[in-house]
Amino acid sequence: MAYCTKTDLRNQVIYSIYVRNYSEEGTFLEVEKDLDRIKGLGVDIIWFLPIYPIGQEKRKGILGSPYAIADYRKVNPELGTMDDFKHLVEGIRTRGMRVMLDIVYNHTSPDSWLAKNHPEYFYKTPEGEMGNRVGDWGDIVDLDYGNKELWDYQIDTLKMWAGIVDGFRCDVAPLVSLAFWLKAREEVARVNPECIWLSESVEPEFIVDMRAKGMTNLSDSEIFQTFDMCYDYDIFKYFRQYLNGEGTLGRYVEAVNMQEYIYPANYVKMRYLENHDQDRAKEIIPKESALRNWTAFLYFQKGATLLYAGQENQNETRPDLFNKDVINLDGSRDISDMLRQLYQIKKLPVVAKSSYRLSADEGLGAAIGEHKEIQGKGRLLGIFSFEGKCGQVEAGIQDGTYTNMVNGKEIRIEDGKIDLKMCPVIIKENGE
Repeated sequence: MAYCTKTDLRNQVIYSIYVRNYSEEGTFLEVEKDLDRIKGLGVDIIWFLPIYPIGQEKRKGILGSPYAIADYRKVNPELGTMDDFKHLVEGIRTRGMRVMLDIVYNHTSPDSWLAKNHPEYFYKTPEGEMGNRVGDWGDIVDLDYGNKELWDYQIDTLKMWAGIVDGFRCDVAPLVSLAFWLKAREEVARVNPECIWLSESVEPEFIVDMRAKGMTNLSDSEIFQTFDMCYDYDIFKYFRQYLNGEGTLGRYVEAVNMQEYIYPANYVKMRYLENHDQDRAKEIIPKESALRNWTAFLYFQKGATLLYAGQENQNETRPDLFNKDVINLDGSRDISDMLRQLYQIKKLPVVAKSSYRLSADEGLGAAIGEHKEIQGKGRLLGIFSFEGKCGQVEAGIQDGTYTNMVNGKEIRIEDGKIDLKMCPVIIKENGE
C-alpha cells in the first residue's frame, strides 16, 4: 500500500462516465450540463474513461475502443476541445467534486503517435513486428517498459495531466513494471502531491496465465505498494459464482474477510456491482428487493464505492465500448433517493477507519456486517437479505428501538434478532 494513502478514500463515491455514450451528443459540454444531478446523487469523484483520440488501424466496431489510444496528450475531437475539457473540470471542482482520468499505459493503437515516432518503445514479436501479448486485444500494440526513454515520455505525460485533473485510474496497471509506477508516483507528486492513484487490478487467473507466458503481472499486494486503491477482482468471481448458483454466500464472505489480513491496514478497495467491463447490476440481479440489498451492501462495504453511469436508473444493458450506445437516464427506474440516503452512511467516520467483518447465514441467504471503531466501542451494523427468504437472523445487538439508516424508519429489535422483511438494515450503535 502506498504509505501515504488516506483511509478517508473509503468514504468516497466514484461515478464513472464514458463521454461518447453519456448523451446523444457525446460531448464534454453535455456532461457539464448534468453536473448538478450527478452531484445530487452523492458523488465525490468523477472518473472519465479515456478521452483521447482513437486509432484507425485495426479499429474495433465503427467508432473504436477508447482504450486504443492514438495520442496520450490530446483529447478526442469528437468529444470536444481541450478547453472544453478544462472547463468541465472547473465545473466539477466548483461543485466540490474531483476528477480522475483513465490512463492506458500498457498499449496504444497500432497507428499511434508513439508507434510512428518511437517504434523502439514497443514490444516486438519474434518476427520483429509490433504486436500484443493478450490475443483478443487485436486493436492495440504493447509498449516495452524495458526502454527507460519510454518512462520519461510517459511520466512527462502524467505530469501534464496532473496539472489538470486530480487523479488517475490506470488501465491494466499490473501489466506495467512496478518500478515504473513507483517512479511515476514520485514524479507526479512534484506537480500534484494529492494525486489519487487507482489501479485496475486483475483476476487471479489472469495473473497466473500471463506470468506463465513470461509477462509482468503484478499481484494486488505489489500494486498496493504504490497505488491508493485497486479493484475488487481478487474476490469478484466469488460474488458472481454465488449469484449464478455455482458458489456459496459463505465462500464470498470468507474472501472479503480475508482482505482484512492479507493487505496493509490502510488498504482501499474500490467496490462495485458493475463497471464498464462487467454486466449491469440490474441484469445479473433482476429482482428488485435483491438489488436494493446488494446496493445497500455496496455502500456498506469497506472501501470506495463505484457507480457506473446509468446504474442509478437501473440500466440493464452494458454500453458497447466500440459503437454509439447511449445510456438511459430518463428516470423511469430511478433509485437516486436511495443512493442519496446511502451516501450519508458512506460518510460516517467509522466506515473509513474500522475493523470490518462479515458473516453469512447460508440458510436464509443473508449477510451480517460490522464496522467496529478502532480503539472504540461504537459500531455500524448491516444486515442484507439477498434471497428474499422469510426469517430472522441473529444480529448480536441489544434489544431496543433503532433507526434504519437506509430509509430513516424506526425498527424494533427483540431477542437480538432482525426480521429479514426489514432488510436492508444499517444501524449505528454508539459505544458507552
